[in-house]
Amino acid sequence: MQLTPRIKLLAVFGVFAMPVVAAYLAYFGLRPTGHSNYGELLKATPLQQTAGKMLDGRAFNLDALKGKWVMVHIGEARCDAGCVRQLYLMRQTRIAQGKEQSRIERVWVLVGTGSPDAARLRDYPELHVWRPSDASFVEQFPAGKNRAGHIYLVDPLGNLMLRFPEQPDPKGIMKDLKLLLKASQIG
Repeated sequence: MQLTPRIKLLAVFGVFAMPVVAAYLAYFGLRPTGHSNYGELLKATPLQQTAGKMLDGRAFNLDALKGKWVMVHIGEARCDAGCVRQLYLMRQTRIAQGKEQSRIERVWVLVGTGSPDAARLRDYPELHVWRPSDASFVEQFPAGKNRAGHIYLVDPLGNLMLRFPEQPDPKGIMKDLKLLLKASQIG
């Protein structure tokens, strides 16, 4: 079969038009799904009123943790099952980061009165148990129902930036932390 000059011309135009059509489809129609993080991104806001005391009564300002990623649990000293789960998840997700775990700190912000059970605290070495001097400190942490149900993340510059859902999936937290640690040049 012999090709006519018209078919040859259309074939040449088709060869040159295919990349343009493919690029158009790729840009407007067949976009890959974007990466989504597990935790809910919050408007990054610097934490205020960061003065307080450690469990032993020593004065401690959370600004001392700047330069580290800080996982925060807010709750009462009487640690119920949900609190235990949050503290456990914070410990395990930090350990799961391997050699990068030294870049992460964990803080239990105490609200109300009382002191946590000393035996329980032995299960969570290197956990900062801290009570803010100003009770309004906890109002900086947004929550639908219950602040104690969430784990929050503060970036190395001291900005509250991420909130994990209630009853979080440990794999989701680990994945978010891994990505943040990989992308971050600070902390």
